[in-house]
Amino acid sequence: MTADQFFWVLARVTGLGSYAALAIALVTGIALRTAVFDWLGSNRAVRGLHEYTIVLWIPLAALHVVSLLLDTTARVGWLDVVVPFHSTYGTLAIGVGALSLDVLVLVTVAAYLKRRMSKNLWLWVHRMAYVAFALIFLHAVLSGTDFSDPAVSAITWGSAAALLTLAVARLLGGRLPA
Repeated sequence: MTADQFFWVLARVTGLGSYAALAIALVTGIALRTAVFDWLGSNRAVRGLHEYTIVLWIPLAALHVVSLLLDTTARVGWLDVVVPFHSTYGTLAIGVGALSLDVLVLVTVAAYLKRRMSKNLWLWVHRMAYVAFALIFLHAVLSGTDFSDPAVSAITWGSAAALLTLAVARLLGGRLPA
């Protein structure tokens, strides 16, 4: 196995892992605050899973980016990672990935500053995680080579469907008080 092959496999694995961590974080987060699932509101295991996975995406995404930077076949540079649609190779797919990373970094930094923000500002920024997830989903569909694998496809589409189902349940059933 060459170095580029290793970095390509590492990028795929960490990209899928980061996607999975974010999917679990969003699904558990919305489930905890949805009135339809109010019995989950006090479930410490679900809350702990949510809090763990919102942090887990960081090292996985970092490894995903670093492995792409080290893979000479990928042709991704530092600016391509942070400046959306800068890349001359796979402009749309890589651009959407860069945009999703930018939004996730904003949400993550805001989470650490939550106590210094007004509640309304925090909720607005926190909800940007859904936008980031949609962008990551689009990035995965556009650039992912693993969608031909039924297991990867089922997990990716299933997590998106679960999130959409919970969002509809939240809209119809309401939100639990904070």
